[in-house]
Amino acid sequence: MTAFFDRQLALRPYRLDRFPPARAGDLAYKRFLKPRFSSRRSSDHVALAERARFHLRHAAWVRVPTTEGVVQAYVFEPDANAVSRGSVLIAHGWTSEASFMAVIAEQLRRAGFRVVAFDQPAHGRSARTEASLIDCARALRQVADALGPTPFVVTHSMGGLAALLAGAGGRPMGSGYPFARYVLIASPNRFRAITDEFADEVGLGLHARRAYERHLERVAHRSMSSFTAADLLAVTERPALVIHARDDAEVAFAHAEEIAARCPQAELRAVDGVGHRNILFAPPVIRAVVSYLTVA
Repeated sequence: MTAFFDRQLALRPYRLDRFPPARAGDLAYKRFLKPRFSSRRSSDHVALAERARFHLRHAAWVRVPTTEGVVQAYVFEPDANAVSRGSVLIAHGWTSEASFMAVIAEQLRRAGFRVVAFDQPAHGRSARTEASLIDCARALRQVADALGPTPFVVTHSMGGLAALLAGAGGRPMGSGYPFARYVLIASPNRFRAITDEFADEVGLGLHARRAYERHLERVAHRSMSSFTAADLLAVTERPALVIHARDDAEVAFAHAEEIAARCPQAELRAVDGVGHRNILFAPPVIRAVVSYLTVA
């Protein structure tokens, strides 16, 4: 499939209400796994990604074989003049890539941290064209095993759920990864809020929606109602800094409030005026991340 054809498909409205419910549910699930077709992906994504990769210049590029395909990772060694503070894993969100979190990685590197970032499966320079959240969590775990240990993890958006799945363990992940602290930036709490938004977008009726959800539940080994960041964080019993913009139009601020309300070990930090994506470049946010991990 050509890049031009990809773009044309991504621009077309994709509606499934003309199909029988079971077929619509199957098609919705397959479409949901393809980040290049997501409505959350900006029209200038390719140009922005090429520009953002400039910030990876201080990193060593490492190819990591995983069960989810070969993953492109980037290792930032700590500044030689800084006090060594351990390693941090960075996990980006859906439709994004590691380069968009390189500004945070660079500031952590300067503060003395060794930083491991990576492109999730089906994102950036990693293998595959489709991936589930479970696939991303498995890849995250294997990158941490291969290039760690990484006691700290900094995430954005859906990367938060992937990291929490890896940290909490259980079916289908196996043993949990021993992250000591989490930083959850603009993370959704309820996975169902994300999947419902997609179901509305493609026109799934009640029965088709249930067929689509059954696929998600089968892969995740959990019900949609119990698939929350708060429940996963509670299982880890680890502290977390939850940073969220009140004006986030993609993942509502209420998600952060729900995580903080459910988990006493979570510290909520609200910011204003930076939305869902620019939050990664906001100086107060970057300072909060570095400070939270420095005092650990």
